[in-house]
Amino acid sequence: MNGFGGAAERATTVDVVVIGAGQAGLSAAFHLRRAGLEPDRDFVVLDHAPRAGGAWQFRWPSLTYGKVHGMYALPGMELTGADPARPSSEVIGAYFDTYERTFDLRVHRPVDVTAVREGDGGRLLVETSEAVYATRAVINATGTWDRPFWPRYQGQETFRGRQLHTSGYPGPEEFAGKRVIVVGGGASGTQHLMEIAEVAAATTWVTRREPVFREGPFGEAEGRAAVALVEERVRLGLPPQSVVSVTGLPLNDAIRAARASGVLDRLPMFDRLTPTGVAWDDGRTVDADVILWATGFRAAIDHLTPLRLREPGGGIRLEGTRAVRDERVHLVGYGPSASTIGANRAGRAAVADIRRLLEREPAAAAAVATV
Repeated sequence: MNGFGGAAERATTVDVVVIGAGQAGLSAAFHLRRAGLEPDRDFVVLDHAPRAGGAWQFRWPSLTYGKVHGMYALPGMELTGADPARPSSEVIGAYFDTYERTFDLRVHRPVDVTAVREGDGGRLLVETSEAVYATRAVINATGTWDRPFWPRYQGQETFRGRQLHTSGYPGPEEFAGKRVIVVGGGASGTQHLMEIAEVAAATTWVTRREPVFREGPFGEAEGRAAVALVEERVRLGLPPQSVVSVTGLPLNDAIRAARASGVLDRLPMFDRLTPTGVAWDDGRTVDADVILWATGFRAAIDHLTPLRLREPGGGIRLEGTRAVRDERVHLVGYGPSASTIGANRAGRAAVADIRRLLEREPAAAAAVATV
């Protein structure tokens, strides 16, 4: 890697910067290596987390590996022999760590990326807590974990109990003997609720929309249809929704039991918070000690703001993984590629596209091979 003059005299030149080392980022790094690019010479992988594991390392201890839905192996290395009773944060963290070392991906961490902006000579400048990189292309794989979504409701600041988000969920033990309201109709909300109900004094489930429970098998055709719905939003330049939001909740034995016992007896969204709980305009109230907001996440892409990639609808419009407004920027693990299998495919597609971009430039490395 060499110094780069012009707007950022101390910048380090590379062909590609990968931002994020979760499933999508590691997949992209694997395919970059397979394409003949060398880490710390031709590309760098930057990750702000303290250790390997992507967002999985922050999951609550009660989310064991056996409860994880559809963890798809990274390219080139299967995850085998994992204890289903072990926390998923430990299982997947160890797997990612082994993967990074096996393929010598040399992830830089902890590194915070603060901005990506236009540089000199057609390069992008990636400003980080470690260095400034001048690069031909960026693969953004930052996911959503760092941007928990907190809805705002009247009276929220007056509630005298505890409020927390899924991102800070510690497991059910801390809710023993408490009156808990869980807000959110996704997979995390239902998992939290069923765990907490076993130890809490009382639980209440509140969702904005009527939950949809999915009966029957969910095969490849159903999966493609769900991804297509998410993909359509991205094509329109709208903020992406999760794949789960369009597939519904799988109706398994645990869900059936929770519905039969009344734990999953849903109430519509309340209208305001009060010092002692929540209230609806029809006069109904529920007292609570804790409100758990299982309300999802948004894409962590604020560092891309200087490039003005967003459409009027608020999202970044993509062709495949490539940003329509800047062909040098690819988003993987975003929208339709947010699943683990989708992240793998997106990593490969992004590298194939970037290879073509690099080969158009005279300075591209001659060693770049077919992905």
